[in-house]
Amino acid sequence: MDVELELDIACKATLTTLHIEPLNSGAFDGVAWLSPKQEAMLSSINPATEDVLAEVSCCDDAGYQALLQNAQAAAEQWRNVPAPARGELVRKIGNRLRERKDELGRLVSMEMGKILAEGLGEVQEMIDMADFAVGQSRMLYGKTLHSERPQHRMYEQWHPLGVVAVITAFNFPVAVWAWNAFNALITGNSVVWRPSEKTPLCAVAVQKICAEVMKEEGSPAVLSLFIESGTELVQQLVEDKDIALVSFTGSSNVGRQVGERVAARMGRSLLELSGNNALIVDETADLDLAVPAIVFGSVGTAGQRCTTTRRLFLHQAIYSETLTRLIRAYGQVQVGNPLSPKVLMGPLIDQAATQQYLATISEAQEQGGQILFGGGYIEGNGCFVEPTIMAAANHWSVVQRETFGPLLYVIKFQQLDEAIAMQNAVAQGLSSALFTNHVRHAEQFLSSRGSDCGIANINIGTSGAEIGGAFGGEKDTGGGREAGSDAWQSYMRRQTNTINWGADLPLSQGINFEIDTS
Repeated sequence: MDVELELDIACKATLTTLHIEPLNSGAFDGVAWLSPKQEAMLSSINPATEDVLAEVSCCDDAGYQALLQNAQAAAEQWRNVPAPARGELVRKIGNRLRERKDELGRLVSMEMGKILAEGLGEVQEMIDMADFAVGQSRMLYGKTLHSERPQHRMYEQWHPLGVVAVITAFNFPVAVWAWNAFNALITGNSVVWRPSEKTPLCAVAVQKICAEVMKEEGSPAVLSLFIESGTELVQQLVEDKDIALVSFTGSSNVGRQVGERVAARMGRSLLELSGNNALIVDETADLDLAVPAIVFGSVGTAGQRCTTTRRLFLHQAIYSETLTRLIRAYGQVQVGNPLSPKVLMGPLIDQAATQQYLATISEAQEQGGQILFGGGYIEGNGCFVEPTIMAAANHWSVVQRETFGPLLYVIKFQQLDEAIAMQNAVAQGLSSALFTNHVRHAEQFLSSRGSDCGIANINIGTSGAEIGGAFGGEKDTGGGREAGSDAWQSYMRRQTNTINWGADLPLSQGINFEIDTS
């Protein structure tokens, strides 16, 4: 059978297996699919073929209002459920995702364009996050504090926020939702999901799976979803005072607007924005480790990760050898249909992204960049480009921006201080890495005068964070933290409690305030 035909049949089989029913998927309020806005349809496009996978109907204002009302009611019920019982729902959702991992992973690859190994990895990330959240549901700790007043006890506790909105980007159409949703669920909130208009089918499939589990468990409708092709409803979502927390993943430009609008109503926002990540290779580095990390970090997901390696700083002593190895490795990267097992890099998300990528390469050349590998568009069906290596200078305006594609800028340095300074001399501060066998260099990179990023790695790349650590960055990356560690606290409000169990009423700071109340 022809490979392309076989892949097309696999696409259709996946949609059938996941029970994707496009005409009733405009909004889901956790109980039922709401009446969609029939005249507004959203096409889900396979970027590898530019064929339409399915048509998805969009939510209208009435559907959105009903969804939000139901989410508020669900939050009121859910906050009264013991946290370990909330974790039990997440556990069962995680198990159901395990059962559907292959189909979901294939759908992610079809709709987003990442290779199948990465599509399956993204679903595994949801499963891992569910496991983590289940354990965390029994560890929502508060602190016991020592009071300065006799016969007083102080402690702090955490309470649910209410309704949490999660706005996700196309590049991780399901995993980032899980980072937020599962933490939000165990901490007693309901969740409203607004997925990217470029990957609606992934969201519909996950929502259907969650709906099955909620129905089986008799759970309140704590997970809901709406789909739109524009921005009218998501703007309402951001500005709605009934939304306690807005978690947004996307560009710094849009994230800044989201943060300002949420702050204007005194709401909370959690921002995961652009990354302009650097990887430093010093003169002592093990190149057998460094080169594979550079390649995956720069071409994985076709460079469409916020943690993609975008700038490579090479010490002058290993500059030529590293480039020789890197170019040889890039030559082995097969670009093509992401469902094909030999392919290591799929397409960009759409033709607009393709044109932007090619325009950025031209701009970098105009500023003095020299293409060392790639740089072109791959003719034919699909949004395929060549991964590109370019000699550049860190201060160029084009290098200072995040490019959402497989474009790697290579820059030479002499001293580690110089490389760290260049790494930090951009507006973004998400992920960073140093390859070294020098303990002092490693400690310097991780010290307060080293990397200014939210993620700093030694001898591993910039991409591929584990869910056990808090994920996020500084500066124009937004400052948010999701997934592991104590990120659960973002979805709760802190309350300090003081109990006077004595017969007197002493004041703090030694204040004496006597009054006759007899």
